[in-house]
Amino acid sequence: MARRPYDLLFKLLLIGDSGVGKTCILYRFSDDAFNTTFISTIGIDFKIKTIELRGKKIKLQIWDTAGQERFHTITTSYYRGAMGIMLVYDITNAKSFDNIAKWLRNIDEHASEDVVKMLLGNKCDMTERRVVSRERGEKIAKDHMIRFLETSAKANIHVDTAFYELAEAILDKVDFARFLNIKIFL
Repeated sequence: MARRPYDLLFKLLLIGDSGVGKTCILYRFSDDAFNTTFISTIGIDFKIKTIELRGKKIKLQIWDTAGQERFHTITTSYYRGAMGIMLVYDITNAKSFDNIAKWLRNIDEHASEDVVKMLLGNKCDMTERRVVSRERGEKIAKDHMIRFLETSAKANIHVDTAFYELAEAILDKVDFARFLNIKIFL
């Protein structure tokens, strides 16, 4: 039997309001591309990228969920099996930041309690249009004990770092669970 071209498979979700840049983040990471003419994602799209961490090949299956509320029912079924979730808001859109609390509640209701979360303040290259301070992002992340980064898919700022840090945190959890011989992400 042929050997798999990867050692581990991590399912990741990009969650957040419509227009915050989830699709742009996905394409910047998977294809190193940025397109200003994306239309709203309808339902779900996903990309696969294999990375290497600590000598292991890790296949990242990254799901881009529709942020519009009317697709909310589609999104909930995709929480199942997710090992990592990136919550994305737009630093130029206060409403998208205010809705992070709602997205966190949604994750608590539908995702595994073991899921690793990261908060991304996207479009950090647009400093002249900023309405959400970095400190506010850091505070909500600290309050919920999750990682935080500001990113820009357009300027390619911290996009790779975000995915690698999230994958690293998941790998830590997987390795620890194996050490304790327990199952996680159920």
